[in-house]
Amino acid sequence: MLENFPFYVGILIVILLLIMLANKIKVAYPVLLVLAGLAISFIPGVPIITIEPELIFFIFLPPLLYEAAWTVSWKEMWRWRRIITSFAFVVVFLSALSVALVANYIIPGFSLALGFLLGGIVSPPDAVSAGAILKFVKVPKTLSSILEGESLLNDASSLIIFRFAMIAVATEQFIFYKAAVSFSWMIFGGVGIGLLIGWIFMKAHKYLPTDANIDIVLSLLTPYIIYLAAEEVHSSGVLAVVSGGLLLSNNRHRFLTSTSRLQGINVWESFCFILNGLVFMLIGLDLPQITNGLEEVSMTTAIGYGMVITAVLIVSRILSAYGAVIVTLIARNFITVAYSENPGYKTPFILGWTGMRGVVSLAAALSIPVYLNNGNGFPQRNLILFITFIVILLTLLIQGLTLPYFIRKIKLDDFDDTLPNDEVNNILRQELAEHALNYLKTNYNDHIETNASLQHLIQKWEQHSKGIDNESVGKDLKVIYLDLLNQQRQWLRNKNKEDKSLDESIIRRQMHYLDIEEEKLRYL
Repeated sequence: MLENFPFYVGILIVILLLIMLANKIKVAYPVLLVLAGLAISFIPGVPIITIEPELIFFIFLPPLLYEAAWTVSWKEMWRWRRIITSFAFVVVFLSALSVALVANYIIPGFSLALGFLLGGIVSPPDAVSAGAILKFVKVPKTLSSILEGESLLNDASSLIIFRFAMIAVATEQFIFYKAAVSFSWMIFGGVGIGLLIGWIFMKAHKYLPTDANIDIVLSLLTPYIIYLAAEEVHSSGVLAVVSGGLLLSNNRHRFLTSTSRLQGINVWESFCFILNGLVFMLIGLDLPQITNGLEEVSMTTAIGYGMVITAVLIVSRILSAYGAVIVTLIARNFITVAYSENPGYKTPFILGWTGMRGVVSLAAALSIPVYLNNGNGFPQRNLILFITFIVILLTLLIQGLTLPYFIRKIKLDDFDDTLPNDEVNNILRQELAEHALNYLKTNYNDHIETNASLQHLIQKWEQHSKGIDNESVGKDLKVIYLDLLNQQRQWLRNKNKEDKSLDESIIRRQMHYLDIEEEKLRYL
């Protein structure tokens, strides 16, 4: 370990340089990192990197899911819940089924159980890759909301398929009623454990004498404890982390101070930034380990299998995207749907094309045991690993590099999007200032008449300024201003609940601004 320490430091430096290059040339950084890892793995004398599956499942996966749950909008998830759940569960299952049938047909000795095992591994798209690409192009908020919501749930559904397929391969039997009970426990048990532990941590933050540093450390421990607790009782650790993260995210302003929120954002963004970079670099570096174990099938044949499976995944997801639109258009005649107009052919195609694979697929493939319980070698393990690698590489290169082109070429309609975010943000800021002024004049009218600083503050708000200057203020004004900031937060929360068409990211921008204003009071 110590003798390879300079190599690991060098890898971190390479990751940072490549991400800066990716931002410069406007290419999704996972693509560059995987290719760079491949190139480095062929350099003579480079240490062989062996990735332990537990390293990704228990160290990388929980914080990445937890951070995603904190950034996603629950309101948007609920609004688009039908299409999100259809993509996260139905489409993932159909993709796994398609892979299972094709693999069973074209690969000699590949049983249906092994096919479902491979399907469960490669069926979930990677949210990091899609997010890295979409930040360079403008897409409707609806599309990004659906992709964000899907990314939180599809990992859980694919890993459930993977787990049942593993049992079928190991025992050579599949008992339906036992599978149904186990499936229900994995879903409902995972969600329940996540909510319970999330609630406990929420109370710990609120009632224990914590400070910003302790709050941040507790937040870093939370996803690991939730994940391990759920996995220990054989429920879904992924769903547990997601449900616990959503609970804490939607109540963050009730148990965290403004200091904890502001500092926590910076810590979590940096932490997940380096985790994502390391994972995609490790995917490329792990190629020698994967190819060395490929003995029973020639390299050319294995690459051919990988290309066929990749094509099956791409086509099945695109067809599923159009199928979801058709089902929605039919369902609108019987139930209320979030969007009832026909989005045409453009949006379903882009939604179907955002199917890059990544972290979860690699972790699941590597977690396949070398030997079965009876001592025999796990059938087709090395081939499954290699096909998974080919799928990750090809989807990142083919879909990852062409997605921005298709988005620009197709010119997606801004369906269901109202005013531009900047315009809505300015309107909301003006309404918030008016609410604050009305509240001050109603509740602190006596203070306004006698406090010159408060009068000056009101004048600045009336002129649509951004806040108070770094001037000395008295203790009374700080108390009033803190009360006012809390009232503004409550107004924003109510506004978010009442206005269903309002983008929640704009509300969060205003919440972040109020946190900064509160933080400034510490230095005034």
